[in-house]
Amino acid sequence: MTIRTPQPIGVVCAALTLLALVAAPGVDAQIRYDRGQNVAPVFEGWERNSDGTFNMVFGYMNRNYQEMPEAPIGAANAFEPGPADRGQPTRFYPRRQQFVFRVQVPADWGDKDLVWTLTTHGRTDRAIGRLWLAWEIDDGVIRANRGMGARGAPSDNQHPSIAVPGGTDLTVTLPDTLTITAVVGDDGIPGPRPRPATTDDDDPQRAARRAADAARRASRPHPTNQAIVNARVAGETGLGITWLHYRGPGRVRFDPMNASIEGGRGGQFETTVTFTEPGTHILRAYADDSIKTTPLDVTVTVK
Repeated sequence: MTIRTPQPIGVVCAALTLLALVAAPGVDAQIRYDRGQNVAPVFEGWERNSDGTFNMVFGYMNRNYQEMPEAPIGAANAFEPGPADRGQPTRFYPRRQQFVFRVQVPADWGDKDLVWTLTTHGRTDRAIGRLWLAWEIDDGVIRANRGMGARGAPSDNQHPSIAVPGGTDLTVTLPDTLTITAVVGDDGIPGPRPRPATTDDDDPQRAARRAADAARRASRPHPTNQAIVNARVAGETGLGITWLHYRGPGRVRFDPMNASIEGGRGGQFETTVTFTEPGTHILRAYADDSIKTTPLDVTVTVK
């Protein structure tokens, strides 16, 4: 659910294109593609910083249900005006990924555009960031768009913390796996999401549905909507963590990929990482309180 209007130009154009496809004879708008489709960058909106600067917030829509295309930094994955590398991902998880990264621009940015150009499977798409008033986002907008309800957000909510005591520059030699321990913390706001009056203990059918849903999500090779999965995991206790393969070749598997942190205020999370290709990889962990997220990047040299 999106409650911010008007939509960015790229979103409007995409909607018009979709309508055209639906109207075209012989076109099935319900075709589900596992691979072979492009990734469209998305401008989510902008945020104000306390020092007068602004954050341009971006995400993307990977139109594949399974494939994770790769687009190295360069002509196929760049920002303008420069620098081309603004911290964007080069690996793209399936389907809609919201509020993935932020690009800070100066207080005197004015009415200039910040353009993210992305080319995958031979198609080039652009997301255009502008400081238009209608595109300002806050915690309430983020909460609603992450599937956590439209009831607003606490004004005193702080960002969660995250650290890797072993350091953020690691090395592993194939076929060995790598175990990473992250320490996360939070202020306990907004806390666990409200639970319905009927509990699983009172309703065995509901308990069975929840268990089946959890098993189905766990069986997927990659979450189909990482942003929503993140928020739901964090909402269980008020604090969660998720690991992503942000940059690097081949496939990376996390076991487990995400989890709720018991108590909702802090704890440790251990995951085992398996790589298929040597090279330099950036793994990104998000500490998540269901509204605010704090990213941490770990660089792994795989030999």
